[in-house]
Amino acid sequence: MVGKYFDEWVLNEEYITPSRTITETDVVMFAAMSGDYNEIHTSEEFGKETIFGERIVFGLLGLAISHGLLFRLGILEGSAIAFLGIDSWQFKAPIFFGDTIKVKVKVIEKIESKSKPDRGLIKLYLQILKQDGTVTQEGIKTLMMRRKTK
Repeated sequence: MVGKYFDEWVLNEEYITPSRTITETDVVMFAAMSGDYNEIHTSEEFGKETIFGERIVFGLLGLAISHGLLFRLGILEGSAIAFLGIDSWQFKAPIFFGDTIKVKVKVIEKIESKSKPDRGLIKLYLQILKQDGTVTQEGIKTLMMRRKTK
């Protein structure tokens, strides 16, 4: 599928991504990749003594998975040039092992390039939602998108 070009994005348009259940394997692989073996993520016994009562998923793993879920929509495939940044990202509630998350996406801004007519920027407001509707993380991602050539 070819993604949406800059000109096709509509302000206030909303999407919901497919869902994904966070597994033990996800957390183990993220710990190995990042080198972060904090016990709040890796020790069941330690987790029992925290305010959460159990281990929690890395916040940055949730953020990374949200980006993958965004791409599963197919609306960025072949039309996204670059991921430019994250603004105002907040970690609102923990994600636990076994939680299923999805991402609510809303187009909040479109900025035409003044110097390069073949592209523009879109700003997307994302909320990572757990299976019960709890917002676990939210913030704004900025993407550079191709424009359709005439």
